[in-house]
Amino acid sequence: MISMANAGNRLYSSGMHLEQGQVWKKGDDYFRIVTWERLAIEYKSMKDLDSKEGTLHQVTKKEFCRLIKGAVLQVPEGPPAS
Repeated sequence: MISMANAGNRLYSSGMHLEQGQVWKKGDDYFRIVTWERLAIEYKSMKDLDSKEGTLHQVTKKEFCRLIKGAVLQVPEGPPAS
C-alpha cells in the first residue's frame, strides 16, 4: 500500500482491501461503497461529498476495481493530536 504523507490519502494498489463505507476520489467524482458483498459492490457516485446527492450503482468487484484504478482513498480525518 502506498501512502501520501502530506494529504493523508492512500493510492489504489492491487493489495488494497475494499470495505463498506470507503470513499474513493477519481478526478471530480467520489465513489462511496454502500454495500460490500462477496462478489458485488453497491456504490454511490457523487460530485460533492457534502451534499451526499448521487446515484446508486451495483457492479461486480472486478468492475469496481477497474472503475477506481488510479483513484485516491479518502481517509477520514481523526481528532487533532494533542
